[in-house]
Amino acid sequence: MYLAMNRFTVLTDNAAAFEELWLSRESRLQDMDGFVSFHMLKGPEAEGRILYASHTVWQSEAHFRAWTTSAAFRQAHSGAGQTRQLYEGAPTFEGFESIQEIDALSST
Repeated sequence: MYLAMNRFTVLTDNAAAFEELWLSRESRLQDMDGFVSFHMLKGPEAEGRILYASHTVWQSEAHFRAWTTSAAFRQAHSGAGQTRQLYEGAPTFEGFESIQEIDALSST
């Protein structure tokens, strides 16, 4: 498993527009080989800012890398430059390789 995450710092005044942007966009992720799941997370608010994190789970890092070079990725991110005013700075990318997985069906 590979988890790819971007963190965004959003001014509270921009939170509604930022959320609408994500909730209404067409990602095409479910069409990609190796895609497992996507989550957009809303974190704590502090000093007039809210932390958000988008993360996708992939079967492998190679599947994620294939997504980032695909036409679907370019389409999903084509308007990204027009929405930068909704968050501070650049999103912070973090990639994680799974070294252990425990789920509700695991017996150990």
